[in-house]
Amino acid sequence: MPYTTTQIAELIQGQVVGDPTAILSGFAPATTAKVGDLTFAENAAYFARAEQSAASAVLIDEDFGPSRKIIIRVPSARIGFAKAMALFFPEPTYAPGIHPSSVVSPSAKVHPTAHVGPHCFVGDNVQIGARSVLQGSDHISNDSVIDEDVCLFPRVTLYPRTQLGKRVRVHAGTVLGSDGFGYVLDGPMHRKVPQIGNVVVSDDVEIGANVTIDRGALGPTVIGKGTKIDNLVQIAHNVVVGEHCLVVAQAGIAGSTKLGHYVTLAGQVGIAGHLKIGHKVVVAAQSGVMHDIPEAEKWFGSPAQPDRKWKRQLLALHQLPHLLKRVTELEKAVGIDPEEEPAEG
Repeated sequence: MPYTTTQIAELIQGQVVGDPTAILSGFAPATTAKVGDLTFAENAAYFARAEQSAASAVLIDEDFGPSRKIIIRVPSARIGFAKAMALFFPEPTYAPGIHPSSVVSPSAKVHPTAHVGPHCFVGDNVQIGARSVLQGSDHISNDSVIDEDVCLFPRVTLYPRTQLGKRVRVHAGTVLGSDGFGYVLDGPMHRKVPQIGNVVVSDDVEIGANVTIDRGALGPTVIGKGTKIDNLVQIAHNVVVGEHCLVVAQAGIAGSTKLGHYVTLAGQVGIAGHLKIGHKVVVAAQSGVMHDIPEAEKWFGSPAQPDRKWKRQLLALHQLPHLLKRVTELEKAVGIDPEEEPAEG
């Protein structure tokens, strides 16, 4: 849908410098933009490319100097970019109704405005709220609750009693509510501990593809409001993830660990069980966390440590070859054979 530059500026809280009536019909990077497109620049290098492009207008948050383009200036180019993209590329809409190939229990309550796509299964006593979408081949087990404006991409599985809040998005292949990994050694065998809890996902959470979140052994596993979970993440039973956290691809959180609000776990981070991670903690990629972390600290390494401590150790490791060379020279100077094994005792 085309917009005037003024309409776009009003919708993304920006200001137009140049023709306020120019029509923009698309959004594209500078390398592929054509006449009628809006592009964006978050630094001087991007702005130089935008100036050389065919784009009609540029979205910026700083003054990069005079421009021959129409400028839409916003407080944050990244935020403006996200808002403008949503204007030009809105989410697809789905017609209300239940596809004839789906199986829906007579006891399920599906809102008339919801969409249940082909080959879905909706179990007993399931509730599906207004405007929610099951795109296709989704399996919603008994007693699960899906609130308003939820979108489940294909092949999502909700085990019994899973609860999804408003505006939750769950991508393809994700499983919510599978058994927690609970066993006890009973003589020569591992005896399974029944997992009778559930998973509770709060409002405005987005969960990536092929994520697994286990239900609690007794109580719930909880994902806090506004949290975003990347693809291929494993969250174990009775974990509590706080609000507005970021959990990046291939991270794993062991059972009963609690994350505070605004925690960031970078890619391939592993968190041991029964730990407490404070608010606004950042854990760097491939770190292995074995201890509680106080609020607002940055940790990395394996085992993970506060970043300043780990950086000192890394610097020491870089100096190790030089130190070994100096030790060898000192040994030769005092008549010690560097190849001789030290005496025991």
